[in-house]
Amino acid sequence: MADDELTCVGLFSGIGGLELGAERASFRVVACIDIDERRVRSLRSNRPQWNPIRADIRGLGAKDLLELAGLRCGELDLLVGGPPCEPFSKARLWLGRSHRDADLVYRFMMMVRHIRPSAFVLENVPELAGSPGIAVLHKALSLVSGYRVTPWKLDAARYGVPQKRRRLFIVGVRGRGLSLPTPPPPTHGAGCENPEVTAGQAIGKLDNGIVRPYELPSGKWAHLLKEVPPGWNYLWFTELGGGPRLFKPRSRYWLFLLKLHPDKPSWTITSRPAPLAGPFHWRGRRLRIEEIKLLQSFPLSWKIYGSYNQKREQLGDATPPKLAAHVFKQVKSVMERNRSS
Repeated sequence: MADDELTCVGLFSGIGGLELGAERASFRVVACIDIDERRVRSLRSNRPQWNPIRADIRGLGAKDLLELAGLRCGELDLLVGGPPCEPFSKARLWLGRSHRDADLVYRFMMMVRHIRPSAFVLENVPELAGSPGIAVLHKALSLVSGYRVTPWKLDAARYGVPQKRRRLFIVGVRGRGLSLPTPPPPTHGAGCENPEVTAGQAIGKLDNGIVRPYELPSGKWAHLLKEVPPGWNYLWFTELGGGPRLFKPRSRYWLFLLKLHPDKPSWTITSRPAPLAGPFHWRGRRLRIEEIKLLQSFPLSWKIYGSYNQKREQLGDATPPKLAAHVFKQVKSVMERNRSS
């Protein structure tokens, strides 16, 4: 390892979206951890040099993690992680469910406390910084001291990802007198030279015009999907749309019968959609795994294992690597500036 090379360790790595972004920002990933066997298999197939380890963070001590990374306390440059976001998601709140799994956010911050990296990045849904997640976030941040912390709420579509996907990044830098990084300036969309990348630009080349029977959704209202225009959802069948009035506005969740529009970025790709929850392809079928990879800015060559639903879940849980790369380049520039000052 070069003396000036910055090291990175990933927790809750999934299929490696954050770590791939860190790699593109010229960090060296020296270890990554996930509890799921399929996801660790993906990491090992795509990036064995990242030293992927299958482990439960609840039973993994900071000393064990440092040994896996070949580092001592205070030597790690960057600790990253995206604890499962379902406890704070809009879907969970819409369904009235609690955030009982919030202890994983605390576990991440306890790792920060004991490992003492130069910087950390915690990724999650924006609702973690809203009600009721803000109480969890404040408690988690109270577990560490000596860090300057800043929250960033970013939309992946503003950074060249062909998908409207809002994420929260909690960025911490160790040392009270050091500079804090500012959010990466948007590269696409309003005020930028480049327009947002559309779903059609991203996946249109993969569309062969064929809709296979097993790609069609099922359920009571499945027959309506073919009538939904691109870019619309169930609202087409309300007073706000042009179809028959079958529903009332706000009576269904946003993803219900939701279709992509080829001339706009994709809606957010979710990990565990209901049978009639989109986004669906504008042809009225389920999105294919190859298409989801591109909408999430993963390489087509990125290996993922399991059934369609399992692969969809793994991709939907991931942070778009292109967005992550912008975040980590911004963090890295400040880390290097602080190191030389």
